[in-house]
Formats: sequence, C-alpha cells, structure tokens
Amino acid sequence: MAMTVRQRARVSRSVQYGLLALAVALFILFADWASIGKAFFNWDSAVKQFPQIITLALKNTLIYTALSFVVGLSGGLLLALMKLSSVAVWRWIATLYIEFFRGVPALLVFIAFGFGIPTAFGVRFDIYVTVMLALGMVAAAYIAETLRAGLQAVPKGQLEAARSLGMPHWRAMVSIVIPQAFKIVLPPLTNEVILLTKDSSLVYLLGLAASQYELTKFGRDGITQPNAGLTPLVIAGACYLIITVPLGILARRFESRTAKTKG
Repeated sequence: MAMTVRQRARVSRSVQYGLLALAVALFILFADWASIGKAFFNWDSAVKQFPQIITLALKNTLIYTALSFVVGLSGGLLLALMKLSSVAVWRWIATLYIEFFRGVPALLVFIAFGFGIPTAFGVRFDIYVTVMLALGMVAAAYIAETLRAGLQAVPKGQLEAARSLGMPHWRAMVSIVIPQAFKIVLPPLTNEVILLTKDSSLVYLLGLAASQYELTKFGRDGITQPNAGLTPLVIAGACYLIITVPLGILARRFESRTAKTKG
C-alpha cells in the first residue's frame, strides 16, 4: 500500500533526524576531546584576552563598522538616486560604479587604499579614514541596489499626490518617498551591517598599531602567545557573535513587521 503524503513526510523527517543523530554520535566518539579542549577552550589563554578584547578590539570593530556604514549608506543613497535619474549620464556613472565595486573583492579595495593611493599620490590616510573609505565604498555599491529597489517599491501615487499638493520634486522625495523606502529595506540594510562587521577584519592587511587592533587581528596575535592554542580566535569569534546575533534577530523582526504591514 502506497504511503500518503503525510506518511512520506514523517518518514523523511525521521531519516533526517537519524542521520543528524548519527553524525553527532560519530563526532562525539571519534573527536580527540583532550586536544580540542587544550587548543580551543584553554581557560588560562581565554582569561588573558580580557578586558582588552572588549575595551580595544571589540570597540575598534564597532568603530570601523559604524564609519564604513555611514559612508556606505550615504554613497548608496546617492547612487540609488543616480540610477533612477532621468539624466542618462548619472545612470551610466552609477551603474559603472556599482558593477565595479561589486565585482572587485573588498580585499583589493583595502590594498588599493592602503598601499596604492599612497604610492600614486603620496597621500596616506589615517587608518580609520582608510577603513571608512575602502569598506564604505564597497558597501555603497550593495546598499545602492537595495535602496533602489526600496525606492521603486514605493507606490508612484505617493509621489504624484505630493506633487499635486504643490510640493517640489526634491522635497517630495525627501519627505515622502525616501523615508518609506528606508522602512521597506530595513531588513537588508541590517544584513549589510552584519557583512560590514565581518569585512572589517580585512583591515589587518594594512598593518595596525596595537591601539588599532580589531577582533581578528587581536585573535591572531593572541595565538602566537606560548600555549595559547586557538582559544584567542575562538574568543574573537564569540565577540563577533555578540554583534551579529542581535543584528540578525533585529533583521528578522524587521522582516516580520514588513510582512505584517503588507498583509
């Protein structure tokens, strides 16, 4: 007798749970727990990371992320408006910018700002400015597309109604369209902050003074200490989660609220 759809789904779930349980059991049985504990969860090494990993590395990671997001959001809004402009030249420039910075690895942009520009122009930026520009310009390319989609999702009637009341185009955009577009794209913008947080780790390529260390660099230096193992990197990863997990929860709440509004 053939199984019903519900029975097949139940069997499928049982098989998946069984495979998962088998994988966990094999991991528990064959893992070298003594080595894992010594390498990844060394208490003495973990204690040595505090409080600097919070007061220095985590703080710098937040600063790098915030600065680059400000540049990314400002640039992204400008590029999104250029993409929607009736002037063809603005659309071409915005498209070229977006395609270039979305196609080039952020790593190369960091190298360009850290070493290329000083070599070509004899100008060396402060490390905070370098991160703000390098990461912000890459973020602007992604945020621009997100904001463009948000602006296009706002019903055209909103703009037409504002114009019919005698409101200038720019004021209608600033007062009516752009605020609504931001509400629509809050979830992807929050995800962009998460990506920026992780990409801020690329700053270690530029060579940092101890006071400029972010989480990854702090963790990398930590593992060079005697008998430290990989515990400093585990602590650094946990600190990233302190930032990204709440942001992920926030993004899901924004998505839920947006879905309710549409419903």
